[in-house]
Amino acid sequence: MSLAKYKNDFILLTETGFMAANQADEDAAVKLFKASLALNPHNTLPKIGFGYIHLLKLELKQAEKSFQEVLTEEPHNQMARALLGLSLAFTTKEVVRGEKLLEEALQKTDDPSVKSMAATAIEFIEKYIKKSPTPVQGQTSSAEKKQKKKTK
Repeated sequence: MSLAKYKNDFILLTETGFMAANQADEDAAVKLFKASLALNPHNTLPKIGFGYIHLLKLELKQAEKSFQEVLTEEPHNQMARALLGLSLAFTTKEVVRGEKLLEEALQKTDDPSVKSMAATAIEFIEKYIKKSPTPVQGQTSSAEKKQKKKTK
């Protein structure tokens, strides 16, 4: 059976894969991305999809690896750059680098969905990741204070 007659279904399978990933249906998402990759092995969208699955599961190293592989193939892929930036931003030591990649993607893309994603991610980083703890969050519990006294 030839896959040629299904070539036009590539984008449908890929988009459906992203929808399945968003619905936390990893099994369906993986199958859809594999099918779209079989139809068009040189297209990086399914590879981004696999990275996206890892990102949603907070498997940040695997997500980073997937997005980096896409950027090696396509250095100007701003979707991969933005998702890599988001992956890195969730890693304590890489927040600044992640935010820089998001800014780059925001400035260099013409794709409105990538612009929106990058802008939302930057806002999220500023609001939640880089935010200093509140006085309550920054307080040491009495048990922690006692432990510190014991170790002195």
